[in-house]
Amino acid sequence: MSRRDVIGIAQTGTGKTAAFALPLLHNLATDPRPAVRKSCRILVLSPTRELSSQILDSFRTYGRHLRIKTALSIGGVSMRAQIHSLLGGVDVLVATPGRLLDLVKTNALRLDGVECLVLDEADRMLDMGFIHDIRKIVARLPIRRQTLMFSATMPRAIAELAAHMLRDPIKVAVAPTATTADRVEQRIIRVDRPAKTAILIDVLRRETIDRCLIFTRTKHGADKVARNLRHAGIAADAIHGNKSQGQRERVLAAFRKGEVRMLVATDIAARGIDVEGISHVVNYDVPNVPETYVHRIGRTARAGAEGIAISLCDGQEMGFLRDIEKLIRASIPMSDRRADQRQSGHGSRPAVDAGERHRRQSDQSRKQDRRHPANGSPSSGIASVAFLHRHGRPQRDVGRGTQRRNGHLKGS
Repeated sequence: MSRRDVIGIAQTGTGKTAAFALPLLHNLATDPRPAVRKSCRILVLSPTRELSSQILDSFRTYGRHLRIKTALSIGGVSMRAQIHSLLGGVDVLVATPGRLLDLVKTNALRLDGVECLVLDEADRMLDMGFIHDIRKIVARLPIRRQTLMFSATMPRAIAELAAHMLRDPIKVAVAPTATTADRVEQRIIRVDRPAKTAILIDVLRRETIDRCLIFTRTKHGADKVARNLRHAGIAADAIHGNKSQGQRERVLAAFRKGEVRMLVATDIAARGIDVEGISHVVNYDVPNVPETYVHRIGRTARAGAEGIAISLCDGQEMGFLRDIEKLIRASIPMSDRRADQRQSGHGSRPAVDAGERHRRQSDQSRKQDRRHPANGSPSSGIASVAFLHRHGRPQRDVGRGTQRRNGHLKGS
């Protein structure tokens, strides 16, 4: 509210949108000005259409008793209505970078009157997928402006890049960078790659689920998983970048209403999407960028609720898992459902019961189970990644470096 530049970092689901929307609305209300034609006073940029729409809804909800003009500019829909909404000028414009530049290039929008720039999901906005567009936009903004950046994660390289865009910023971090929500129960299930779909179906049938968000790495993978779930009698739909904006909005609306309880998505849904009642997040594919894991599982346990995050990890993804545990500075409880473990009798039970949350067997009890298999009690399986470290590290993909550089772009 003092109009200083700010870097805000907090766990996902803790109210970052309100943290910038409420003070900005207050400043607009205390300093009302006539709207300037084809211009805006506050510009909010976000990486996805769905998040942009959600941010605009928040501004309209919080400011419903104020005379504030707002507009939305996103891709995937006709520009005509968006151009018309900007003709008389607006107070708040929420946009995705690509569509914003389209409007600027066609002279439908001027940026010389922007008083405040907000980058939501700032780490994503400043990575290699968006940085060129962001630089073009910033070059058109007034030098004297307020800049606000908010995110759940802020890698060092992104923080250094952000420093060039802010003036003497205040950094507000209400939780350590890249920490996961305390109320999310995290689990890892070791699987054989060919058995992933069967184990996913078994997990979904055994868990008590209100709504479940299932993440895949690719758009094709999202469609395939949704199709396999439907064939198994589990109602599911998919959302990703190849869907039209109308399709994406309809699927997301059905998920919010509870008409579809299983939503399979690429990382298009990992950032900022707020749907009440998501009890489970399942990583069908372990993300190859560790910060993405934090954002994915943050779709559950929002606003003080509790949630469960389950990741199906095959041998080729163990390197990704180690990177995730290093980032969040914690070991995630693990069970093993690989065929060779079940046949040898050293694997965990076919499913993890809800009553076994956060329960991990000691090394002594595991050894006792193995020495006395006839007593009928199944062993606890692998309790931590340390077991894998002792038995050799699986080889990482040769192209992993390229995947890390491009991982954000997939499914966008």
